[in-house]
Parts: sequence; structure tokens; C-alpha cells
Amino acid sequence: MYSFQQTQTAGPKQHNEGAFQRVSVNLTGRLMLANHDEFECTAIDMSPGDVLFTCDARPRAGERIIAYVDHVGRLEGIVSRLADNAFVIQINATDRKREKLAAQLTWIANKHELGLPEDRRHDRLAPRKTRTEITLDDGSKYVCRIIDLSLSGAAVDIETRLPLGAAVLLGSMKGRVVRHFQEGMAIEFLGIQSREALREFL
Repeated sequence: MYSFQQTQTAGPKQHNEGAFQRVSVNLTGRLMLANHDEFECTAIDMSPGDVLFTCDARPRAGERIIAYVDHVGRLEGIVSRLADNAFVIQINATDRKREKLAAQLTWIANKHELGLPEDRRHDRLAPRKTRTEITLDDGSKYVCRIIDLSLSGAAVDIETRLPLGAAVLLGSMKGRVVRHFQEGMAIEFLGIQSREALREFL
């Protein structure tokens, strides 16, 4: 099984390519260039130190990129290599964030070998309305931003870390908290939603 351990002593927060083991992935997402233009992207090769994106964007070498990637969350880094329709960014992260990313990549790399279920069973939808509220059973409300949405769940950027298993209401959809990541949490809906149910966000 894969284990993403650093293969050399940690140095600066931006690590050299080759400092970590890489794995082939196929994770969709969105990224933003330094001029705030946004593009759909796919991470196809990743380690805790760098990531290779295919994308229609044409960044410059040294440009700062912010990306939200399915199953991984927010990544920030500097473009280190350019290729046709692709580029590599060196991830700028704390040691704690890098350790979390290593754990996420280990899970992604091993899930087929271990027979783990896919945790996203439906196509990702692009919400037009991203700012909303989460409501708890006691009526407490928390402002959040939808990062990722599908018929079976959502990932939200939220400052308050709600406990795993907590029952929540996202818009009119009931769900529960199933995973934490650095920027927020993943919610699994209690039932498969229709596009009609998601229309307030689409």
C-alpha cells in the first residue's frame, strides 16, 4: 500500500519536486490565477509537495495559484513547471497541512486495494450560489461557503468545526457531517437529492 512519507528532511514550506512520493490521481476542481480568473481543472499527479494540473489556464512560471480540489480541499502554491495544457505547482503549506494531505493521498491511493467505497457517487455540480447557512437541530446557524456539491453531498468552507456525525440542514437538505478537512467539512445527505432540491444553489 502507498504511504506518503517525506523522503528527505523538511526544509522550507515550499519543497523541491521529488521531496515526496507521488501518486496518479484524477481529481476535479477549480483554480484561480493571480488575476482572479477561475478555471475548471483536474489534478492528475500529486504528492504532499506538488501537484500536476491539466487546465485551460495559462499561468506564468512563479505565479501564485489557489485551487479547490475534490477530496483534498484548498491548495495554494507557486507554478514551477509549464507544459502543454498542464502545469505543476509547488504546494505552500504548513507541516500540519502537509501531513493531512499525505493522509488524504494515502486513502485515495489505497481505496481500491482496500475495497473502500467511493465517497462521491454522483457528478459534481457547479453551484452559482455558494454563500449559505448550515442549521443544527438546536436551531444554531453557521455561515458557510459551498465548495463542492452533488446529489449525495457537499463540501463546505466553514470556520466552526462541527462534530462528525452531527445532523445538519444545508438549505432544505438534511445531512450529517462525515469528514473534516482544513477549510471545513464534508456533508453526506440523508438521501439522494434531485436537481430540483438543489435548485436554490444552482
